[in-house]
Amino acid sequence: MKDKLLFFLRKIYRLTDKIAFYPTLLAVLGLVFTYVLIYLEENGISKYLLDTFPSLVINNTETARSLLTTFVGGLISIMVFSFSMVMILLNQASSNFSPRLLPGLISNRRHQIILGLYIASILYCTFILVYIEPNGDKYQLPGFAVLFAIIFMVVCLGAFIYFIHSISQGIQINNIMDKIFNISKQRMLYLIENEKYNEGDFPNSSNWDEYESKQSGYLQNVSVKNIANIAKDNKVKIDVAVVKGLFISEKNTLFKSEKELEDEVIDSITEHFDFSKSEFVDDNYVLAFKQITEVAVKAMSPGINDPGTALNAIDYLSQLFAIRIQKKDKSFIYIDDVAYVSMATVNFKTLIFQVMAELRTYCKHDVVIVEKLLIMLFHLKKIVGKENVNYRNIIDEEIANLILDAEDVITNERDLSYIKSIA
Repeated sequence: MKDKLLFFLRKIYRLTDKIAFYPTLLAVLGLVFTYVLIYLEENGISKYLLDTFPSLVINNTETARSLLTTFVGGLISIMVFSFSMVMILLNQASSNFSPRLLPGLISNRRHQIILGLYIASILYCTFILVYIEPNGDKYQLPGFAVLFAIIFMVVCLGAFIYFIHSISQGIQINNIMDKIFNISKQRMLYLIENEKYNEGDFPNSSNWDEYESKQSGYLQNVSVKNIANIAKDNKVKIDVAVVKGLFISEKNTLFKSEKELEDEVIDSITEHFDFSKSEFVDDNYVLAFKQITEVAVKAMSPGINDPGTALNAIDYLSQLFAIRIQKKDKSFIYIDDVAYVSMATVNFKTLIFQVMAELRTYCKHDVVIVEKLLIMLFHLKKIVGKENVNYRNIIDEEIANLILDAEDVITNERDLSYIKSIA
């Protein structure tokens, strides 16, 4: 029962990433509030306020109808204008930076909440407008409800001003990369803080029973703690064979088990693998490396030709790699000091190769970019220290490959001498 509840809560949490979630939620709340106000009007709240605080109540039918009609038309215009700007932002981000940035921009909760405020206010004003009786006297007019419509309009105007500010900041690539960096940094620091690894605590799983995936998509999240509880209950160890964030096809090996499992247990474990058609940095820090690398590569394309953005991107990559060095290449999930689950991750060698391979391919002709990349690699080598020979060898290999590629395309002897002097 507990596993089913957690599974349901995870699905609800995934809904919050959809662009329509918060607008729909606020629209429903707006409808509920509308009927609460109508109920209060039916019980004479406007009559009471008109007798007690007449300045708070609009007691003219034509004025009320004109205000509400104007509010509805104005709010629809503001909403159309606001989210036309969102489409422009998404189009520019896709063209100038990277299409991979779009899921993160679309899931901006502040913009979703502003859209929800607009929709809730439009629905509220529309239903209150319908409720007004054309031939009613001042005591039948929902003056108190109209007062709230004015308040909602003021709030929406404030939200519109904030939206203009937010969209003007969000379209700047430095702010986009900074957001990606901070989310990825927090995710990696959380993983490092909760990481527990001892190589001898988990047996070799090469000959274990394999279980395939029944669906395809990006592996967005794995509830490893719940899988560990299942493994403990069944006195078995589980090796999660797929890396979170990668695209998984049907029939790919999803996990391995120390012994053969019953169908019910297999289904229970499979439920804790969440698949998606899009990717988010919040769930997978590796995506931050991909996104920032693609920004740098796109900036160096002939159509964009923006080496300054590429240099900034390399600075962010340098900071991310400096944090990633602290993380182990594999992690175990423990219960009572017993490792029940092994979780596969993108190892450091693969990660730095994927980043450097793209940058070397598209940026090796630019002396300044090559210099920046060498500074990044030597900085990482210094952080690693002499104790971690494996990581040092990986970084040395990338330095050698970068210099080799630069020598093939840079013909100026002075530039080559300068690059070699850094190395």
